[in-house]
Parts: sequence; structure tokens; C-alpha cells
Amino acid sequence: MEREASRRVILIDANDATREVLAARLRSQGYDVEPVPDGATGADLALSAPPAAVISDLWLPSISGVQICRLLRSEAATAEVPVILRGERDDPRSRFWAERAGAIAYVAKGRMGELVRALAKACAMARSEDPFFMQLSGGTVDIRDRIAQHLDAALFDSVIASEVRALANAGEFPRLFDQLSQLMSQLSAYRWLALRSTHPEHFGLHCHPRLAVQAEREARLAMGIESVAMLAVHDEDASSAEESSEPVVCQVRFASNVVGTIALGPTRDDHAGSAQLIPMVARELGGALRMASLVEESQRQASIDVLTGLMNRRAFMPAIRNELARGKRYGHQLCVLLLDIDHFKQINDRHGHAAGDVVLSAVGKLLSASLRGSDFAARWGGEEFVVALTNTDVEGGRVTAERARVAVENLVVDDGRGQRIAVTASVGIASLQPDETVEQLMDRADRAMYAAKYAGRNRVGLDEPAAEAPRVLSHLPAKALGTGNVPIVVTGRDPRAS
Repeated sequence: MEREASRRVILIDANDATREVLAARLRSQGYDVEPVPDGATGADLALSAPPAAVISDLWLPSISGVQICRLLRSEAATAEVPVILRGERDDPRSRFWAERAGAIAYVAKGRMGELVRALAKACAMARSEDPFFMQLSGGTVDIRDRIAQHLDAALFDSVIASEVRALANAGEFPRLFDQLSQLMSQLSAYRWLALRSTHPEHFGLHCHPRLAVQAEREARLAMGIESVAMLAVHDEDASSAEESSEPVVCQVRFASNVVGTIALGPTRDDHAGSAQLIPMVARELGGALRMASLVEESQRQASIDVLTGLMNRRAFMPAIRNELARGKRYGHQLCVLLLDIDHFKQINDRHGHAAGDVVLSAVGKLLSASLRGSDFAARWGGEEFVVALTNTDVEGGRVTAERARVAVENLVVDDGRGQRIAVTASVGIASLQPDETVEQLMDRADRAMYAAKYAGRNRVGLDEPAAEAPRVLSHLPAKALGTGNVPIVVTGRDPRAS
């Protein structure tokens, strides 16, 4: 007669005496018990004919109950067979191991009633045996091989997870993505790898240089990205294969929040491996992405002037040094504007410091809105602002400075009591000269700004190193400025004014 699957139990216990006592007790409860002395035999029986449940010692010689449980979970025929693990003590560590292995219960030895109740619950959950879904075992040797393969796979996953989590030390997104691409290119054959973070928003793409355009198009389509600027990593670690497979796309989460998306365009030969790899990487990548966003946010907070929303002086200096070096390397011109709000102390004295803060904030927003994408501005200190105009000659600097002066003069700033605050500014211009340092460039812009103040304020001053003495230029053409005729003061080495 065929055994009834819902009552058939495999009992694994290395101790002959306790095994027979326990088997007799379970048989008295109506279970069909198959007692075996070792894990390999028990696993082999379960794989050849899946039972209603398996009861095993947590720790056994050679093959442990934890390994048996994980093996049965990994095999299709036994994935849903309930496993109850037993141990000498009722301690948190044993329960932890049993839970992580996938056991439905952990019962301390001696607690027979608890074991019987857990078994009854397990058998109630068990499915009827399906003769069309059986798996032939290969004996104890095959069982040991399978467990070894399972442990190797678990170790592989653990190593990869550790490597991905270590990306949290990368800091900012560009470095994180570069290191991720180096790792992934060792694990998978892909045409492109893409990563997107949401806060702040970044988009990185790694691909072979020959496929740059095609890879970007495929990655943006797979991830639903249109206008986000791309960080490109092009090298030959990525495959140059023309034939593509369906992209693998996974959300990256940190806790319950989506913090990004990872996608991979595998080669045709590696789609199956990529489909397994990417979800695992996505599970571990959330912490690293979150850490990168926190690092970037802390750096942004340290480099931004809270009142105006512009760079602070500390952040501006490295940026202008980089631009100066780039200009000298490629022959690009560079202009600096130094803008100082006129009579700012009087504004504070007459309208209050809160109103002065409103003026500073308004000027900061005005500069942010009026600059080109390649230019950058900062609060230099107090009521002074500095603007770097990249790839701009003296004439372009003069036009931009005058537009800024007029825009400040036209600002409508209310002091909070219904009274308009009159705001004007004096602007100094300096254009980068050969072999000039940042300090020298800023000093000349400072001299030009003070010369504009000396000439009556609400002016634009220009420092020209070759000029012997100050001179007054004719008005800039209204067509060039779009603001009407206004004077520009040209200065050489002008005295400073208050």
C-alpha cells in the first residue's frame, strides 16, 4: 500500500536510543515514521520521495540539520516540505540558525508535546504528494555534492553581497558607480550597466566606447530616463557584442524607500546569469546609494551659503582654481565679477537686519537665475558676491556686469512694513591674464569694484593691468545691453573708497 503523504515523516537523529524512542512516540500519534541515523540518508530519502515533514537535529555529524534544511529549500521537489529542527537547548542562537535555515519551528529536546504540536501544524500545511513532481536522488555521495554546491553558491552570494555593501565607503556617486562597474564587469558579460539614484538624481552608464550611443539609448529606454545628465564610463571591460538580450531592471531600496534603479543590458549568452545577479546586487546596493546621498548632501550643506543659496567662499575657491587651470590648459578666457551692495549698513540701520537678509537673499536668487549653466556665483562675504564667467572675454564680462547692475537696481524688495528698499550695487571686473594666480585675479576685481564705489557707486569698474591711469569710457551701446545707456568706469590702480 502506498504511504499517505500527509502522515509520512522522516526523522533524523544520530543517537540510536533517542531516535527509536521518539519514533515510537510519533507512531503512537498516527504518523508513518522513517527513522534514519544521518543527514545524508535523510536528505536522500526526502529528495527521492518528498514526505509530509522532516524532523532533524540542528547539529549532526558530517551534514547538519541547517545544511539539510537549506538543501531541501533549494530543490524544487522539496522546497515546500516543512522542516522542524531540534537542539539540546532552548537558546536564541539555535533558534536564530533554525529560522535562517528556513525551518518552520525549532524545538528543544525533551519538549515532546511542543514537537507533536509543531508536527501536526506542519502536516496540515503539507501538500499531497504529486507523482509527476518527483526527483530521483543520487545516493549519499550525490547529496554531499549537492550540499557542497549549495554552500559554494551561498558563499559566492555572501562575497558579492559584502563587495556591494563595501561600496558605501566610496562616498560620492561618481566614485561609487565607477567601483560598481569594475565589480560587475568581473561577474557578468554585459553590453552596458546603468545606475540611477533618486535623491540627488544621478545617472551613470558603463559601456564599451564603440557602443556608447546605442547603449545610452537602450539604457534610457529601459529605465525611463529622458533629461537626466549622464555620467559616462567608457572602457573595454564592457562587451562590444552587437547582439543584445532583454535588459534586466531592478529597483534599489533602502528600508522601505526606493533610492534608485539598476539595469543591465546582458549579452545573449549571459541573460540567465544576469537575471540572477542583478536582483541580488539590487538588494545590497541600497545602503551604499543612501550613504552616497548623505555624503553629497553634507558636502553641499558645507559648500552652500544658506541665506543666498549660492556657493560660499570656501567652495568657490576650489571651483575657480579648477576653472583657471582649465582656461590656461585650453586657452579659454575667464572673467570675474565682484559685486558689492551699496550702502548696505544703512539698509540694516534703517530697515533692520531681517530686511538686510531679504536683500541678500534676493540678490543671490537674481544671480542664480541670470547665469549660464557653465558660470557660477558665490557669496564672497558680508554683502559681497563673486561671479565666475567661463570662456568669456572682457567685452562679454562688461555686458554681463552691466546687466547685473541694472537688474539689482530694478529689484523690488519690501522691508516687511510695506516700504520698498532701494538696492544698488557696484561691480568690479577683472579678466584673467597670463601666468596670473587666483589671488591676483580676485585682487584686481576687488580694486575695480572699489573704484566703481569711488566714482559714485551703482557703477561698473574694470581693472586693466596695462592702463597707466583711470579713464572714463563712452556708454555701452543700448543694443548690446538691452538696458539703455549707462556709464562704465575704467580703472587702473584706483584708490579704495568706503
